[in-house]
Amino acid sequence: MRDIEKFIVKGRKKLIGKIRVSGSKNVALKVLVAACLTDEEVVVENVPLITDFLIMTEIIEQLGGVVKRKDHSYSIKLKEFSGNKIFLDKAAEIRTSFMFLAPLLARERSALIPNPGGCRIGARPIGRIVNGLQKMGVKIDYEREDGYFHARTGKDGLTGTEYAFSKNSHTGTETMLLAAVLAKGKTVLKNAAEEPEVDELIDLLNKMGAKIKRTKPRVIEIQGVKKLHGVKFKIGPDRNEVVTFAVAAIMTRGDILVEDIKKESIKEFLEKLDEIGAGYKIEKNGIRFFGNGKLKSTDIITNFYPGFMTDWQGPWTILMTQAFGVSKVHETVYENRFTYVDELNKMGSDIRLFNPVLKNPAKVYNFNITDDNNYYHAVEITGPVVLHNAAVNIADLRAGATLVIAALAARGESVIFGIEHLDRGYENFEKRLLSLGANIKRVTHE
Repeated sequence: MRDIEKFIVKGRKKLIGKIRVSGSKNVALKVLVAACLTDEEVVVENVPLITDFLIMTEIIEQLGGVVKRKDHSYSIKLKEFSGNKIFLDKAAEIRTSFMFLAPLLARERSALIPNPGGCRIGARPIGRIVNGLQKMGVKIDYEREDGYFHARTGKDGLTGTEYAFSKNSHTGTETMLLAAVLAKGKTVLKNAAEEPEVDELIDLLNKMGAKIKRTKPRVIEIQGVKKLHGVKFKIGPDRNEVVTFAVAAIMTRGDILVEDIKKESIKEFLEKLDEIGAGYKIEKNGIRFFGNGKLKSTDIITNFYPGFMTDWQGPWTILMTQAFGVSKVHETVYENRFTYVDELNKMGSDIRLFNPVLKNPAKVYNFNITDDNNYYHAVEITGPVVLHNAAVNIADLRAGATLVIAALAARGESVIFGIEHLDRGYENFEKRLLSLGANIKRVTHE
């Protein structure tokens, strides 16, 4: 029988102190794929030591790469591919495994990649990526018998194209960028994602010798080059971690200084804190977040950048359980991202799931309407409530952070199962919370 790990959390401890957040998970995973576009060494600094990153390095090693670690720095060198196949066991664990299509097609002109895995927060269709690669001359067939996508380029390899995304696609934009940098000719991506993490990937690729520029906020032009070279690159702070620790500070009426971050990276979040009257202060070396009396209720609608991030809606929902009045959160990016609501209601929250009445859902929602399996897309939160202890289960990464924050603020001792989801995106989460005064421990049993 496999060992099971859980958190035991005793709540009502104020979180106080200083902390630095890890390098961005959403950048780190894409940097690994980018490193496979060259046969030279790429050194990545400020790496978050999380399970998703480690799985991606194992995939690179299976493909013939050499990966070395020194503390929070990694070197990656993939001089020659030993094969063109991503194995099912690894791909099933992480969605970004699908992005290896780009370096395999660019350097090997063929790829075998299974349906990707990852968090259960919606279908997250890859059709937008497949359509874009087909425009670059790639033939892609999905074989139901083996569960693999069989992809290959024409005799001239990848070719530049003009492609407009039907809806915003963060991963789709990045995959097309990775494919286009070594393609013949120019590629123009329209309705391209403009998240800061995408620009960070563009910065890396340009430092490797790519020719990429944004001509408009949602238009990217890529002039293909023959070869990329190695580089040393430092990953910037993880915006999602900043919000996690910020909400934890406010919920526990504590005082946390998140060091080495700038307000521009979480502007939309700070604007909402102003709206509800939560405490924060811009310091020379970071931003302080603290409990600051009564919170006002408010409504949010998640959206792609520059909107309120979907990854922030779980922590925001738990924060609104402490606000006076009725708040609403409407999720428009993913179709199934309220898996934590029943668990929070076990802890005493008053949250009601519902679906807003919309004239044109296909225009409002960024996910494909055909993937909507009667899920709820909004919640109504009545507050303030006194949270209490419970045994709860984590269904996905951001839901996990939400439930840990709830347990930190709740009365009594809570037990949290499914913490392997948290390990996918948070390095030493409980140890860092302990450093701020939390009463939390990881327990392993059969």
